[in-house]
Amino acid sequence: MSDLVAKNKAVYFTYVVTDENNNVTEQMDMPVGYVHGVPSSDEDLEFLPALEDQMEGKQVGDRVEVVIKPEDGYGPTNSNLIYKDKSENVPEEFRHVGAEAEFKNEHGESRKFIVTEVKDGMVTLDGNHPYAGKTIIIIVTIVEIRDANQDEISEGRPRDMPPTVIH
Repeated sequence: MSDLVAKNKAVYFTYVVTDENNNVTEQMDMPVGYVHGVPSSDEDLEFLPALEDQMEGKQVGDRVEVVIKPEDGYGPTNSNLIYKDKSENVPEEFRHVGAEAEFKNEHGESRKFIVTEVKDGMVTLDGNHPYAGKTIIIIVTIVEIRDANQDEISEGRPRDMPPTVIH
């Protein structure tokens, strides 16, 4: 019998993220990994508890589909993180939808903002997570499970993987 997803196992998977209308919003065909049941020491690692819970006890080849509502995932949209400004006040390289800008507050904390609209001489920048306020469906296919070593358990991710971030 193959290994099952359990605490301290390095788990590798591919995934597809869709919206409620089954439109694919993100897809990863190259396996990504995490250490199951272990918090990551890396702040950039975002692994949703609801997804991790559903992966418990699964094995290689299993497909897991999880509906993530805003309250279980990326939270509601925060209107305080949406800014509009006149186009002439925004540098040229940020005057198109999808442009990313990083800003720091007075405490030195940085946040990425994405241009979501350019219309009627105005540019809209949004600092919310792209999935904030949205219900998404994550479909995961487990491709490998193995015992994590002590360093991986300490870090919360396999050594051969960059941090796993579902955008």
